[in-house]
Amino acid sequence: MDGAVADLGAVLRLSYGMGHVLNDVCASMWFTYLLVFFHLVLRFSAANAGLLMLVGQVADAVCTPFVGLEVDRGPNGWPCGCLSRRGFGHRKTWHLIGTLCTLASFPFIFTPCIGCEASHEWAQLIYYSAFVVIFQFGWASVQISHLSLIPHLSPHEHQRTKLIAVRYSFTVISNIFVYVITWAVLHLTSDKTDDQVGPQDMYKFQNIVVICLAVGAGCSVFFHCGTTEPVTTESGVREEGAVEMRLKMSPKKFLAVPQFYQVALVYMCTRLFVNLSQVYMPLYLHDSLKVTAEELAIVPLVMFLSSFVCSFVVGHMNKFFGRKISYLVGGCLGVAACALVYLGKGAFYLNYGVYGVAALFGASSSVLLVTSLGVTADLIGQDKHSGAFVYGAMSFTDKLSNGLVVTAIQSLKCLSGCPDYYRNMLSIVCGGSVAVGVLALLLLWPRNSIEYTAIQEEQVEAEEANHSIQEQ
Repeated sequence: MDGAVADLGAVLRLSYGMGHVLNDVCASMWFTYLLVFFHLVLRFSAANAGLLMLVGQVADAVCTPFVGLEVDRGPNGWPCGCLSRRGFGHRKTWHLIGTLCTLASFPFIFTPCIGCEASHEWAQLIYYSAFVVIFQFGWASVQISHLSLIPHLSPHEHQRTKLIAVRYSFTVISNIFVYVITWAVLHLTSDKTDDQVGPQDMYKFQNIVVICLAVGAGCSVFFHCGTTEPVTTESGVREEGAVEMRLKMSPKKFLAVPQFYQVALVYMCTRLFVNLSQVYMPLYLHDSLKVTAEELAIVPLVMFLSSFVCSFVVGHMNKFFGRKISYLVGGCLGVAACALVYLGKGAFYLNYGVYGVAALFGASSSVLLVTSLGVTADLIGQDKHSGAFVYGAMSFTDKLSNGLVVTAIQSLKCLSGCPDYYRNMLSIVCGGSVAVGVLALLLLWPRNSIEYTAIQEEQVEAEEANHSIQEQ
């Protein structure tokens, strides 16, 4: 078994890493350019553009646990019976379903309402919401099935780590690819008479989406050709399930632990900072700084490159300084970036300073996100059996809170004459989120004693049950 992954070598690792590229390019377009497209290109009201993102976030939050339960049911679950055979198991079946749903729906999100361009905005909103729900179902299906393959491709931690590393590398490459393609399309087709994004850029976003989906689809084909899913027998599932039932911290017990809610607050605030900075940076650049269209690709690219560079040092920071100090450092960088956004003005800031601010946002996002994931892992501790529940709960709060906050921000925007609105939202909401996250983490106390107490309680209950059986 030790050589299961090594036997296939680079082909397996490469093909597996490519399996999430389609999701990565779509997520990059979704968070960075959805509001830009609907508000600036399609001329939707700010409130309705935000409502569409809320529909997507809620759909994602609902679909994720559903897909997870169905994937866990194995080859007998819906709809995998007919395709469940060696080389194309139930996880790859779910991956294929998700891929087809994404390819069939995502292009329509960045396309004018077919046959209803002149319809009322609410009618168009219902039209787009249908494609958004299908896309989010497909996205969740690919994400869950792809992640669940890791422990089945190899039972060894070292080999799994290699697969995760390749997966993250392709995530980085995918995001950079989206921003480079966006810059190239906007730059090569720029109209010097009207440099800002508007309805005239409709076809440009369509071209970007087609290029991204073509690359993502090609990577998915390579994934299915190069990755063989091992078959899990029913007896193996039963054996594994019996082991997992020993001394586990149940979801009910996690919900009774105060630290669970503190960590959820830290993770939620971190995701709010990271996602809202990605969502509102392009709108801030357009409305407040009046930059050219191609700058809407260059500045997010600087943010992501900075985040990528910092990701190499975050692990060492957490190791030598601990979670709280590392998160505090990331929080300080984030607050500094928000303060500079609020105060930044003038030619120097417009030409040079904004790139420094983007680098600060990227660096702080990397430190905060990696550290918050580490804090979540600390909460789970050695009790890996309930890890899926904990991560699922954190992900649910993340998706729902992001959707609600974006909807609130968009709903409060004035119709015209407020060029500093997105500047204020970017600085105040993101700065407030990271401040609350830092405070919540500083007030967090260790879970070790609770973890050991829970395990001891399990052991006592087991011993009492054994004694009662022996007495009978």
